[in-house]
Amino acid sequence: MDLGLAGKTIIVTGGGSSIGRAISLTFAGEGVNLAIADLDADQAEKTITEARKLGAKKAMAVKTDVTDMASVETMVKEVLDQYGRIDVLVNNVGVDYPMLFVDTTPDLWDKLIAINYRSMLNCTKTVLSCMIAQKSGVIINIGSEAGRIGEYKEAVYAGTKGGVIAFTKAVARENGPKGIRLNVVCPALTIPEREEIGQSSIWQKSMDMFPPGSMEKIVRAYPLRRVGKPQDIANAVVFLASDAAGYITGQTLSVNGGCSMM
Repeated sequence: MDLGLAGKTIIVTGGGSSIGRAISLTFAGEGVNLAIADLDADQAEKTITEARKLGAKKAMAVKTDVTDMASVETMVKEVLDQYGRIDVLVNNVGVDYPMLFVDTTPDLWDKLIAINYRSMLNCTKTVLSCMIAQKSGVIINIGSEAGRIGEYKEAVYAGTKGGVIAFTKAVARENGPKGIRLNVVCPALTIPEREEIGQSSIWQKSMDMFPPGSMEKIVRAYPLRRVGKPQDIANAVVFLASDAAGYITGQTLSVNGGCSMM
């Protein structure tokens, strides 16, 4: 199937590592103009090198703090200067620090809200005006199963991701008549390989969080009997960005091995 993505301009926030890396490289294989907006410039450049080998028509990394509007505006200007337009934005950046809500602090709330929610507002607001002017565009937000069903030790994180889902639906309603589609992809537990993560990734500390034997117990909750891989999420994102999904907007797609069935 021709996904109709060749030559289109794609921005992936946090596109250097883990799920973002898989998304970036899968788009690269479609012959796109790729821009990775990432605070970890070294890891982003590594992914850009791989993207070029996989067939990206053009590829660039822009060091970006997506929680800062000025940084986002600078990134978008640089992409427009290089590529002339923006066809797809993937708001992928996210973070979680699992703990009981009673043990969280206002400082942690602010950090989770800034990274998981405000960053999406910043990037969407900045890119949306470009898409409205060109009368086309796709925005895909990475949510979480925690935002759909709630999750133990993820109360604040779940709240931010629930906000992502509701925000996406509202903006999809507002901008559908302007030729713009927005959808959400919700992963469940998705574990990258070590070579897929940068030094600043939360997975640097989380890779060893599962004691021996615990993974066997975890996968029993999944009808497909495995947890997710970044490529599972990337496949769904690239499909939703493509012409093949041209009649899909305002939807929330769980990519979760069946651990919940909404």
